[in-house]
Amino acid sequence: MNKRLMVLDLICYGAIPFLIWNYGREPLGDYLAILLSTVPGFIYTVYRFVKEKQLNIAGLFIITSLLISTAVNLLSTSASNMLWNQVYLGFGFGMVFLITTIIRKPLALYLAVDVAYLQGYPREDSRRLYKSKGLFLWFQLINLLFVFRGLFLNSLKAYLVQSYGADGYGKVIIYMNISGWVFSGLIFLAFLFVSNKIMQYLEHLGNEKKESSASTDA
Repeated sequence: MNKRLMVLDLICYGAIPFLIWNYGREPLGDYLAILLSTVPGFIYTVYRFVKEKQLNIAGLFIITSLLISTAVNLLSTSASNMLWNQVYLGFGFGMVFLITTIIRKPLALYLAVDVAYLQGYPREDSRRLYKSKGLFLWFQLINLLFVFRGLFLNSLKAYLVQSYGADGYGKVIIYMNISGWVFSGLIFLAFLFVSNKIMQYLEHLGNEKKESSASTDA
């Protein structure tokens, strides 16, 4: 994982929102302070989206979820409502991953296709490869990891909001960022594991073709 991106993520999703909340709640009030604390992450995510030119299924999901989250934040009438709405919305996004797993259209697979495309591989070739019998199950399992991530993180956020209320938003930022990074690491390792499986699968196919060619020549 790019260290520079890790630092930027930590700053835009953690440090700046925490500072805005910590120093802005007294002059602005809880609601505006929480609302403003979401702005750095929004701008940073849009910047990453535009810079990486991800006009694809995974990218569209990210930007759509971002717009929905922003609309929900703006429509919330109080700090407490905003936090609870974020929890409900988070569970909703987790349900999207669960549904795509059930209908056998895992978003994790399309995310991998997008990454392969950025590396120069045609989308259709990658999609066909990843849907192969020996590989497709792994993308389903990664998708379920996203489901568990949504369930765990939003259950944790619900617990924190219930325990500390809007006054404890600083704790929410800290705990959510720490747990979010843990899951990001797990998801990264899962994709790394599947990448190794893909290499083994391609090597196996290559050996089969060589054996077939050798038997034909004989």
